[in-house]
Amino acid sequence: MGRRIFLTRSAAAIAGLGVSGLPFGALASVASDEALLDPRLLARAASALARHGEHIANHQIMAIADFSKPSRIPRFFLYDLIGGRTTPLLVAHGIGSDRGHSGWVQEFSNIPGSEATSAGAYRIGESYIGKYGASRRLIGLEPQNDQAENRAIVIHPAPYVSQAIIDRQGKLGRSQGCFAFCHSDIEQVLNRLVPGAMLYAGKV
Repeated sequence: MGRRIFLTRSAAAIAGLGVSGLPFGALASVASDEALLDPRLLARAASALARHGEHIANHQIMAIADFSKPSRIPRFFLYDLIGGRTTPLLVAHGIGSDRGHSGWVQEFSNIPGSEATSAGAYRIGESYIGKYGASRRLIGLEPQNDQAENRAIVIHPAPYVSQAIIDRQGKLGRSQGCFAFCHSDIEQVLNRLVPGAMLYAGKV
């Protein structure tokens, strides 16, 4: 079975919350590429969607942030749960997750003041205009990210996220734990990742 067909069928199962019927073994066996969504992380996100389904109003799209990848690689995936289409985008991680600014997430933290990225499932909250412009709140759904609102962990654009930054220093800048995007991508993120959808962040 081709990768696109397999993921499309998996998406349909996820959209109907038929996660128990997903062939997780087959998902894990599909070879991953650095520019593609890792099937193992997709399986974890599917499990989280089933686990938190009652808190998730939108089952047409979800986002998956693969922090196994370096920041120079598009690693934030807008995943169409109906058609199985995937849109990869650049996203920054927190200073506290990468103290040496290696470009890789070294650790996650949920501690206020850590300036680190937190793993786990989030519900997409309401929009607002913040320090960086149009932004969206995040509500942590799990013990490892339940301080997201207290920590003001949100989705926002930032000047330190762009291909030009990567070309100059080989990696993106870092946030204070937020999911920070390129100004040219933020409109798409906010338009597609609407309130009530799920974002899942993790590493494999």
